[in-house]
Amino acid sequence: MTDRHDLVVPASAARMRLDQFLAGIPSLPLSRSRIKELIDQGLVRLNGEQTKASAKIKIADQITVEIPAPQAPSAKPEEIPLDIIHEDDEIIVINKPKGLVIHPAPGNYEGTLVNALLNHCGRLASLGAPLRPGIVHRLDKETTGVIVAAKTDPAYRSLVKQIKERTIEKTYLALVHGAPAEKEGTIEANIGRHPVNRQKMAVLDAAGSHRSRPAVSRYRVMDILGNYSLLEVKILTGRTHQIRVHLSHIGHPIVGDPVYGRKKEEFQVRGQLLHAYKLSFDHPGSGKRVEFTAPMPREMAEVIDRLTSDRFCH
Repeated sequence: MTDRHDLVVPASAARMRLDQFLAGIPSLPLSRSRIKELIDQGLVRLNGEQTKASAKIKIADQITVEIPAPQAPSAKPEEIPLDIIHEDDEIIVINKPKGLVIHPAPGNYEGTLVNALLNHCGRLASLGAPLRPGIVHRLDKETTGVIVAAKTDPAYRSLVKQIKERTIEKTYLALVHGAPAEKEGTIEANIGRHPVNRQKMAVLDAAGSHRSRPAVSRYRVMDILGNYSLLEVKILTGRTHQIRVHLSHIGHPIVGDPVYGRKKEEFQVRGQLLHAYKLSFDHPGSGKRVEFTAPMPREMAEVIDRLTSDRFCH
């Protein structure tokens, strides 16, 4: 619906530029650039005629401003390469590369996995639309590995139900600083928005005043590589940045993590060396248990190869 404003130029505004006058009207909270856009689109008329932003106005001039209703943002198909692990009529499973955002969000409506999936599949489940159609779980931008998306609404509902019931099994590989004292362990620590830096998550006291949610991660040490360890991590909950926050909390941050890691890193890597290695769930169509894996990304494998070589050299 268009928002229309009818204005009459007062004596105090005579000889002003049109855009300058409109920018000073309290009922028009518009920037000069937005006003110019409206004028260029013919949505501002001076005495019934289209005009220019620089037009000089006179006493008693009639100005009409039409402000179109903002359009709801939506994801558009884009031709972006996909590493497809599996695809059928109900689901599509992708090996997500480092640097790919999962879905559009304010300030970043293009170049995401959703844009790529819409281009490849034609359509996804309507649930989660307009910006997250078919998306039932996420991976951080710099985290690599297996992610599943739903192509139909029944598949979406099935996967979401499995996530809530914790029957979907997510297994990650993480290269961390140091070595945990125990070869296996469970981290149970509530996670919530950091009370000072709202861009971060943090472990918070469940009884504290800050809002937090229970989070459970289980780890197993697969190999100790000098001052580093390769861990297998399974998450029972899916909190934002959960593995990164939990491992940092116990003193073993993930190598390369720009938010929860160490300021000085031995390896010049782009983002955390965290890989969603395996995903297991009941197929929404057949009901059979399925499992999908993605090979370790080259950057992570190269760092581990270097650490392994150093171990044997010494």
